[in-house]
Amino acid sequence: MPKTAVVALGGNVLTLEGQSGTYVEQELNALHMAETVCSLRDAGWNVVLVHGNGPQVGNLAIQQEQGEPLVPQQPLFCLGSMTQGQIGSILTLALRRVGGSRIPDVASLVTHVVVEADDPAMDRPTKPIGPFFDADQATLLANQRGWSVAEDAGRGYRRVVPSPEPTRIVEAGVIKTLVDSGVIVVAAGGGGVPVVRQDKGYTGVDAVIDKDYAAQQLATALKADALVLVTGVERVLLDFGTPQQRPVREMTAEEAERHLGDGQFPEGSMGPKVRAALRFIRNGGEAAVITTPRLVQASLDAEAKADADVGTRIVTSRTQVGATR
Repeated sequence: MPKTAVVALGGNVLTLEGQSGTYVEQELNALHMAETVCSLRDAGWNVVLVHGNGPQVGNLAIQQEQGEPLVPQQPLFCLGSMTQGQIGSILTLALRRVGGSRIPDVASLVTHVVVEADDPAMDRPTKPIGPFFDADQATLLANQRGWSVAEDAGRGYRRVVPSPEPTRIVEAGVIKTLVDSGVIVVAAGGGGVPVVRQDKGYTGVDAVIDKDYAAQQLATALKADALVLVTGVERVLLDFGTPQQRPVREMTAEEAERHLGDGQFPEGSMGPKVRAALRFIRNGGEAAVITTPRLVQASLDAEAKADADVGTRIVTSRTQVGATR
């Protein structure tokens, strides 16, 4: 029976640093990610693809604001659903173009993710969205539009919005049915549309869920074998920015927990990815991988040699000889 991998890629994988986010740019970037997914399928994996939407939803929010009063502005959670459709379409077309007859079917599913209305994060905006601004631009926009802004990893200032914890994937059962049928599924895009439970169904809330946490929730619900967190660096680094900086090929959940507690993985960069990986492992997952698209397939190979070119694997127990501790 094929194994299942939930693969999470950031919105910045589709809009690279220095790009403005045109459709053509995103389309070309999606083709590179499609190569990775198709190689996983060729290796016998079922794949669920989760994507971020930080650049895209922020850009769309600006368009919404600029469009008033000609057209009514839509709430942030609604923009999340719009970008799910937008990016889902780009990824689906890329997969079909790259995979051809190797890909039996692809489905992009607008996904709703339950959060708690009283989550403290609703009152503490931390999730960056949209383009980067310098300090003066950010201050001006914050005053003009009532934004919360914050510096993002030394690259400039961005708008920040609430990012509550996901507690359940509403469409998890439907996604499992599709995966079990051999369909490549694009789901929980942008972390999913955040909703809260009411007496009669659900209602949307203005927030953006971290896509790595949503991917973990989905991977756990599907009882997936692997969680893959795609990022811009090949391996997690310990003592980043110091003369002792070194990459990690493999670490146990216990080691990752200790490094996280020691402050090795800041919240603004690698922290959410390592935390999502730990949650997956603690909830029964076999392995979590953090790496670039190029190394995804090799990193999922449990039989990879100690000197193989792989990303960072977080596992329940030590499996590779000579891995960096």
